Amino acid sequence: MASAADRPKSDTTITMRLPARTRDLIDSAAASQGKSRTEFMVESARLHAVDVLLDQRVFTLDPEQSRALAEALAKPPRPNAALRALMASKAPWE
Repeated sequence: MASAADRPKSDTTITMRLPARTRDLIDSAAASQGKSRTEFMVESARLHAVDVLLDQRVFTLDPEQSRALAEALAKPPRPNAALRALMASKAPWE
């Protein structure tokens, strides 16, 4: 388990009401990993949030769109200031 000094500073709160059975389930899972309820819930929510955001990046193309994408990937534009700025920025889940 990380020490308090290793953890990022918390600067906001989330309050929620849930059934006691759900709380007990979360507590059991947290205990099985040697974590507090808060640590377990934050980690679980964060991992799920990343998955949700990544799932939104999946898209499907028809054959014509697929060919156009393949051509664009084969001949990418040169990097410009906007692309450099985008690649230097953090992902939403970081």
